[in-house]
Amino acid sequence: MDVDVAVDVDMAAPPRALRYAALGDSLSAGIGDPVDGGWRGWAALLGAGVGDPGTGVRFHNFAVSGALTRDVEEKQTPAALAFAPDIASVVVGVNDTLRRAFDIQDLALRLDRACGALAARGTVLLTTCLPDPGSMLGLPAPLAMPLARRQRAVNAVVHALAARYDTVHLHMAEASWVAERSLWSADRLHPAECGHRMIAARFHALLAERGLALGPEPSLAADQPPPSRAATLLWLATSGTGWLARRCRDLLPELLRLAGNEVTHWARGTGARLDLHAELALSRALAALSPGAPLARMGE
Repeated sequence: MDVDVAVDVDMAAPPRALRYAALGDSLSAGIGDPVDGGWRGWAALLGAGVGDPGTGVRFHNFAVSGALTRDVEEKQTPAALAFAPDIASVVVGVNDTLRRAFDIQDLALRLDRACGALAARGTVLLTTCLPDPGSMLGLPAPLAMPLARRQRAVNAVVHALAARYDTVHLHMAEASWVAERSLWSADRLHPAECGHRMIAARFHALLAERGLALGPEPSLAADQPPPSRAATLLWLATSGTGWLARRCRDLLPELLRLAGNEVTHWARGTGARLDLHAELALSRALAALSPGAPLARMGE
């Protein structure tokens, strides 16, 4: 007698390597952490420790030095979606604060669309808030405060989107991080190797809490010493001069105008109006985000 026997066949695909994509600007591109032939950086250091050692990791760094939020949305996000990442870091915004035509609502909408597109396919997002460049560079208060106000607004947007998309969020705007000189490269805007290693280790710890980091924790032991005072002066005399010249064409006239406005309001005792104006612009930006995005206030 013939008997039909049902046989269960395991058709599951073999496990594949975890895919990690880094999107952003020079911070994620690794500036400040030189290796033979280029830059490494925190994202590459983190990439080695997020996947299962048995299957490995496929890491692709889409970040480009000088990138704006517009570049992340229009260029990097489509490329990252084609890569189909399981994890993606989206760290951008400081360059936007250094541009004359800074628009917090445009930045918020672009960052929301980029994060939303990645989250919609199930990608786990990594985000961070950042210190303002004015404090990093030690600028005089009238010049530093407008930049600080801009960066606080960017951080508030990032905090709102971090809650909206349940990102793995790292706080990097605290004073202790800014004050630790050994963590920063000669330009004072990018982490040195020690700083990149610390960022990688802190993100790894946050991912491990969610069960998403299965590889080894990135080492904090640096291969290179922190930049010396002489190296800082050399950077200012060579590469720094070119960097400042490029920024001056775009930012400096506007920054001087903002500084003049700052001093005028201080003299009149109406400095609070500048904070109020920034708060209102931030409120409009947050209100324009996709439905369901929680709100945050500047400085949170």
